[in-house]
Amino acid sequence: MPKIGDHAVVLGASMAGLLAARVLADAYERVTVVERDPLPTATANRRGVPQDRHAHVLLAGGAKVLDELFPGLLDDLVVGGAAVTRELAELRYSPAGHLLCLSGHAPEAVTYQASRPYVEGHVRAWVRALPSVEIVDRCYVAGLVTTADRDRVTGVRIRRSAGDAETVGADLIVDATGRGGRSMAWLTEIGYDLPPEERLTVHLKYATRHLRLRPGALREKFVAIGAGPDRPTGFVLLAEEGDRWVLTLIGYDGHHPPIDPDDFLAFVQTIAPSDVLAAICDAEPLDDIVAHGFPASLRRRYELLRRFPAGLLVFGDALCSLNPAYALGMSVAALQAVALQDSLAGGDRDLARRFFRAAAKPVNNAWQLVVGADLALPQVEGPRPLPFRVINAYISRVLTAAERDPAVAEQFLRVSTLQEPSGQLFRPSRVLRVMRSSLRRHSTPAIDTRPRVGPFH
Repeated sequence: MPKIGDHAVVLGASMAGLLAARVLADAYERVTVVERDPLPTATANRRGVPQDRHAHVLLAGGAKVLDELFPGLLDDLVVGGAAVTRELAELRYSPAGHLLCLSGHAPEAVTYQASRPYVEGHVRAWVRALPSVEIVDRCYVAGLVTTADRDRVTGVRIRRSAGDAETVGADLIVDATGRGGRSMAWLTEIGYDLPPEERLTVHLKYATRHLRLRPGALREKFVAIGAGPDRPTGFVLLAEEGDRWVLTLIGYDGHHPPIDPDDFLAFVQTIAPSDVLAAICDAEPLDDIVAHGFPASLRRRYELLRRFPAGLLVFGDALCSLNPAYALGMSVAALQAVALQDSLAGGDRDLARRFFRAAAKPVNNAWQLVVGADLALPQVEGPRPLPFRVINAYISRVLTAAERDPAVAEQFLRVSTLQEPSGQLFRPSRVLRVMRSSLRRHSTPAIDTRPRVGPFH
């Protein structure tokens, strides 16, 4: 890609910011990543990413992008101990109370399973090694610098941990500071309208503990039991690096998981199949239980704005923040990076409009998946117009068919892991297969949720 500018500055060094920096390095002579937190030199949790203690999954759609941007990084993750789910039989996936019929070998890995600090640390090391990229931590961003007519952002004011405030000039500023970032306030300050927002309040809370399971306790590497209309709770149990497993419980408004160890186990007993529960009860706890809350999925529709200053982009969770129960965050950020890469190939002219429109496609797909699933829960309040109810009724039939039809199950899995857009589920041949399955519907064994007690300290 030919260079289109001298200097780009990325605000935020989490996954989204690092992905943006990697793409910008191909289009700008220099890239500076500015981060408020002190960045660890090894795998470690950090204050600015409170959710990094909980289960994270790099889905197939996101993993493909990382493999293209960082050739060999996925292999590095695996060599270092990250678990990979390639055989569908290693995956037990039960969305909305429907246990998917999965078997055989996936054409590409379904999930890469590692802690968020482990994945982010590897990506950060790769980005830091790029000769044109500088990562500066312990650096506070004070505001934007614009031209006199405020039509263009020309830099950013920063204050380093030791030193006076300074102005850093740039051809492009990318705000990747998360859903609580400053772009909304900055736009108001320089006289621009704010983007329309879409919000779905979910009042989600999740609680996590790391475990060491007995060898051979489970044949799967990944177990996910999602919330459904009859039970607004769920959990994910998955293998990750360090010969450990991470167990994250989720619950919607009024059904939040506890952090007391005994109550935590009692919560698991109401959800887990008997063999999974037995594996959890026999496991060795490795740490204390930690909890985190998530109030609402939020999407800012920058692509609908008529005016936006040149020289500024908004990226990652600052653009769209999704219910973490669906594990889409890192993968959606990766797909935004592809949108940015494609937009930069067209040059600097009208870059913001082109990027926001390109990013809206993967964001819209992920938003529909998450919001549609959440609005299937009666505990989540929100509008449910007739077209939405028709679509959700069809998805319910898809999931019912997926209980016994491997082809439907694998198609749904490809959509939910962002390998294909959700529209693939509505292809005529797929609809016909789902309808035929409905006609042949017969009873299937229910998920075994009988409690079983055991040592869990």
